[in-house]
Amino acid sequence: MRIIQTDTYQAMSRKAAAVIAAQVIAKPDSTLGLATGDSPLGVYQCLIDWHKSGDIDFSQVKTVNLDEYRGLSPDDEQSYRFFMYKNLFSGINVPAENRHIPDGLAGDPAAECARYDDVIARCGGIDLQLLGIGNNGHIGFNEPADAFTKGTHCVGLTDSTIDANSRFFAKREDVPVRAYTMGVRTILSARKIVLIATGERKAQIIKQAFFGDITPLVPASALQLHGDVTLVGDKAALSLI
Repeated sequence: MRIIQTDTYQAMSRKAAAVIAAQVIAKPDSTLGLATGDSPLGVYQCLIDWHKSGDIDFSQVKTVNLDEYRGLSPDDEQSYRFFMYKNLFSGINVPAENRHIPDGLAGDPAAECARYDDVIARCGGIDLQLLGIGNNGHIGFNEPADAFTKGTHCVGLTDSTIDANSRFFAKREDVPVRAYTMGVRTILSARKIVLIATGERKAQIIKQAFFGDITPLVPASALQLHGDVTLVGDKAALSLI
């Protein structure tokens, strides 16, 4: 594992974006695994800026998103499909047919999970997966559990995750209680992983995930088993390691 410490969120974003840019430059048809939430916003803005300046071409890139809320339509402002278009895809040139996100309105959850696993396989697997980390150690929507999950699955969200995400909704009751997410095995199958973390509130879980026991009670701890992980964080997030 490589650890990159920065002074600020902005510097963290540039460092993580540089790793992604290097991947795309070295392999223009890379498959990128993408994340949502507050943490990657700075990363995505860097990639947009570098694309607009002519430094990166995404025309051959394929993307697969970690997760999507079940029950939200693609044009719902709180859906992750909407988030990705607003915060990344509207500013770079990944072809629309190369952008893959679980279908939140799929009628058959099991069939949708199988379909999404097939999408990832047909993309040739994930070359680089970008991750954030939840306060309880979740990656994607893989919540603390008795066992690590495998492929894409539909999961019930914990109260702590619903609480954390409620800031994006008008009220807590509007937060979906279920979501589709890649499994831990799928995430670990990525050839490279970049995890970003910012702020003092992430310090304890970073310590547990990367220097504690490997346990499904801290899903991110499974990343200790991967051979190519880069942890990029600001001083506050890395203050306990």
